[in-house]
Amino acid sequence: MLIYGAYGYTGTLIVEEALEQGLRPLLAGRNAKKVKALAERYGLPSAVFGLNDQAALDQAVKDQRLVLNCAGPFAHTFRPVVEACLRQKLHYLDITGEIAVFEAVAALNDAAVKAGVILLSGVGFDVVPTDCLATHLKNRMPDADHLALAFHGGGGFSRGTRRTMLEALGQAGAVRRDGRIARVPAAWKMRDVDFGEGHTRTVTSIPWGDVATAWYSTGIPNIETYAALPARQIRALRLSRHFGVVLRSALLQSLLRRRAAAGLAGPDAATRRNTQSLIWGEVRNQAGQALQSQLRCGNGYSFTARAAVAAARRVLGGDLHPGFQTPSRAFGIGFALALGARITDLP
Repeated sequence: MLIYGAYGYTGTLIVEEALEQGLRPLLAGRNAKKVKALAERYGLPSAVFGLNDQAALDQAVKDQRLVLNCAGPFAHTFRPVVEACLRQKLHYLDITGEIAVFEAVAALNDAAVKAGVILLSGVGFDVVPTDCLATHLKNRMPDADHLALAFHGGGGFSRGTRRTMLEALGQAGAVRRDGRIARVPAAWKMRDVDFGEGHTRTVTSIPWGDVATAWYSTGIPNIETYAALPARQIRALRLSRHFGVVLRSALLQSLLRRRAAAGLAGPDAATRRNTQSLIWGEVRNQAGQALQSQLRCGNGYSFTARAAVAAARRVLGGDLHPGFQTPSRAFGIGFALALGARITDLP
C-alpha cells in the first residue's frame, strides 16, 4: 500500500505500526526532504509528488492495491487521491473526521462499485470507536430514532489536528435532523455526561464525523455529537459565531496555520501510553425510552495507528463489498474491540 502524508505526526505513527505488523508501505508526500528522510530511516521505498500533479499521482499509485491518505486537513487532499484510486481501481482509506469529506466520499459510492473498490474514510480515532459504539447502541435499541455521542480524551493534539481545528473556527456546528445534516451555532448545546469511573464532564456540541457516518451505519435520523473541551475553547467557539467572516479571512487563516505549526508535533510516547479516550453514547426512541453505553480505548493517536493499519490489512485481505463503507459497516463492532476498546452497557 501507499501512505500519503507519511511524514506527518500521525502518518509516522502509522508507518511504524505497519512495520511492526510486517508491512512495507510505499511512503509518499509532497515534501521531498521529509519523505526521503523517513524512507531512509526505515529502509522503505518513497515517492514525491503533489496532489495537483495528476500524472505523477497516477504513476505513483498504479502498482499499489490500496492508498491510505494521512494528509490533512482532508478537505484539501481527499478528492484528487480518491479520483486517482477510482481511475486506477485501487482501494482508498483515510483517517479524516471531517463531515464534508465523509459526505463527498459517500456520494462516490456508485463510482466505487463500478470500479470494484472500497472507499473507507475515518479509519482512525475519527471515527472507528464512535462508529462501532453507535452501531452497538442501535443493536441494543433497533427502533432508536435519536443518537447522541460524546468523547473525552487527553494527551493534547498534533499539529495537523490543531490546523484542522483552527480552520474550522468561524464555521457553524452541525447535527443531523430527520436524516439531513443541519447547521447550528458553534457550541450551541451543553449537557453533563458520565463517562464512567467518576469521569463526569460537561460537554459541548461539536461537528464530529459521526453526524455523517452514524447515519450510514445505523440509519438513525437524528444525531448529535459532543466533546469535553476546556472552558477557554468553549468561549472561543461561542465568540466565533460573531466573527466568522474575520476568522475565515485568508490573512487570519495564514496566521492561524503558522500558530498551529509552531507547537509540539504531538503527544510523546509516554503521554500516549498514559492517556486514554472515553466515549459515551445514548439512543432514544419515540416512546421516550433511552439506553446508554460507554466505550474506553487508548490514546487517540495510538488507536489511530493501530486502527488504520488493521483496516488496511482487512481491506487487502479481500472479502468486502465494493463501494462507500464506514468502519462498523465494513468490519462490525468487533473491529474496535479487537483493537483494545471495551464497551460497558449502562442500566
